[in-house]
Amino acid sequence: MRGRITVICENSVAPGRGGIGEHGFAALLETERGNYLFDTGKGEGLIGNLLAFDKDPLSIQKILLSHGHPDHTGGLAAILDLLGEVEVWAHPGIFMNRFVVKKSGGREEKRFVGIKFQRAYLESLGAKFVLDRGFKELTQDIYLSGEIPRKSPFETGDPRLFAEVDGKLVPDPFPDDQSIFIQSPLGLVVLLGCAHSGTINILEYAIEKTGVDRVYAVFGGTHLDFSSPAQMDETIRTLKKYQIEKIGVSHCTGPKAASRLFQEFGDRFIFGQVGESLEF
Repeated sequence: MRGRITVICENSVAPGRGGIGEHGFAALLETERGNYLFDTGKGEGLIGNLLAFDKDPLSIQKILLSHGHPDHTGGLAAILDLLGEVEVWAHPGIFMNRFVVKKSGGREEKRFVGIKFQRAYLESLGAKFVLDRGFKELTQDIYLSGEIPRKSPFETGDPRLFAEVDGKLVPDPFPDDQSIFIQSPLGLVVLLGCAHSGTINILEYAIEKTGVDRVYAVFGGTHLDFSSPAQMDETIRTLKKYQIEKIGVSHCTGPKAASRLFQEFGDRFIFGQVGESLEF
């Protein structure tokens, strides 16, 4: 499998590339077997950015969702309005009620951060949901991960994020956190949405499910901006074991974590801003 990943939505814009930035993530996966949209950003820049980079929205064959946060699903209505009927592959947990809970000065602030569209509304626009919890082949050599086993003890997640489970507010388990695994001639390419289940957990699962132990590239959001220094250190130490040739980070990685990764990986590092691409 040969192809290209282009960042369509992200917090910032690569110099001289055009498009606009927004707090969110979306990437276009173009391959010899079809074009796929992974996430849809917050909803403000998706269509305009696709056109700014001469990407035809009508060429998108399927929409794939990493999880149900609004900065990854906010552009769904806009792209469905253009495409009409199209399959939307996701985990059934994308419609969970989700919240950010912050405590300050003895007060607690709770903000809703679930998907902002009802399923029925999206279906009325043409969404044909394919909801599955398991590892799933999209086409030959391209896979949607399904639920990621949580085996790395140091990947603890963001303590501010909660979800309603059985009527109770609990730390968000993110069962719907999914990534894309691509088998390329250069090795395995792993495309992340936000990596809520842990970047290392995702890489280990990609190797286990595909049987490919050579990781060529990791690209997307890592959520390391919200991790502890200990988690950051252990993540870097483990990443170095894989001898990855390209590490492109976006969105929830954050500037501090991105700077640290650049220091550690040098020429192998890519700042995955709007307009940045990875060929494989």
